[in-house]
Amino acid sequence: MKVTFSVAIVGSLTSGSSAFAPTISNGFITRNSPTPTTSLNMRENGRKRTSGYSKETPTFFPFDEEDSTTDITTSKTALSLAKGPNDEVTDGSQDVRQLIGMKGASGTTNIWKIRLQLTKPVTWIPLVWGVMCGAAASGNYHWIWNPFDPNDRDVLLGLEDTAKGFTAMILAGPLLTGFTQTINDWYDRDIDAINEPYRPIPSGAISEGEVKFQIGALLVGGLGLGYGLDVWAGHEFPVVLCLSIFGTIISYIYSAPPLKLKQNGWAGSFALGASYISLPWWCGQAVFGELDRPVYWILPILYSIAGLGIAIVNDFKSIEGDREMGLNSLPVAFGIDGAKYICAGSVTLTQLGVAAYLFSINEPTYAAVLLALILPQVYFQATLLLPDPVANDVKYQGSSQPFLVFGILATALCVGHHDWGALA
Repeated sequence: MKVTFSVAIVGSLTSGSSAFAPTISNGFITRNSPTPTTSLNMRENGRKRTSGYSKETPTFFPFDEEDSTTDITTSKTALSLAKGPNDEVTDGSQDVRQLIGMKGASGTTNIWKIRLQLTKPVTWIPLVWGVMCGAAASGNYHWIWNPFDPNDRDVLLGLEDTAKGFTAMILAGPLLTGFTQTINDWYDRDIDAINEPYRPIPSGAISEGEVKFQIGALLVGGLGLGYGLDVWAGHEFPVVLCLSIFGTIISYIYSAPPLKLKQNGWAGSFALGASYISLPWWCGQAVFGELDRPVYWILPILYSIAGLGIAIVNDFKSIEGDREMGLNSLPVAFGIDGAKYICAGSVTLTQLGVAAYLFSINEPTYAAVLLALILPQVYFQATLLLPDPVANDVKYQGSSQPFLVFGILATALCVGHHDWGALA
């Protein structure tokens, strides 16, 4: 049944988050700070992880033991060598920051908190939009009690769809994004020893064996839940499982040698954008509907080009470290001035193209809404991104991205509402 959607779908599905994507930097690496020239090699260290553990656990710790007389989760030597010291904030949010993997966090010896930190829950939050957009684009998500449509008030059906949506978010967020973030941290342990030595792996807060167990458990759990969603949705072909497998492959080759896509600016940035937008969209739409029209594949891929621009913004602050470590990000390849125009162009031109498409299929209202959401993005590009993308990266993203994600949702609502039979 096609149902009426509105932005209130956020309230119906926001109880979870979604991501299949490779990692996004979360502001741990401070911009424009001098980069140490000494290479720090990871070595096995037989020290105890923390005072809370009695057994000797091999860890990977990048500094000489005599330089680390304090608890290794808060080593002052490590912090002094970091590009951005992890100075604990004093606004009362330090414990929350630790749990979601943000800079300014408190130290901890609790292994479960450390495991959660490795999954970087802060990166799950933006990607809930992907699953919600897919549900909206399906035209078949049912509310528990829809105030706008008296024909969409089947409470049991609404409860079932809510449970499906929440389960899809568990799959995409804690499980598969958790897998992605953990494996990324594992393969980035050498560069993190320079840039972020307070991270769980280079600081020795978690052992090699524990990291590998977490990677395996999250992968198996994610693929198992993906197949379970296919069974629940009655799929003859396991679409969600295949999307999950594809997402994990992209995550692996993004972070791991020999391909390590993140070393290539174009491939890495597009893989990041596609994973953060296309895969969760397709997952949400497959759970509630069908992916049986080319437009269902093309529109998310187009928005992934805008996602490439978002990925570039995250690369500005780490240009010095990327250059030293041989990571050919777009700011490294084209310089800051060149990359900022690539960023602005990919975000704006893609959305203008989508708006033109919506107008071409006789959806002028949705096209006008999308254009209205593009205008403030252009303003913030002109006032924040283009003048100084390094200094204004966080401010630009915080100001501009809400309009982008609402534009993606507006497009998905249009797809879900549109009468495709009228075009036949």
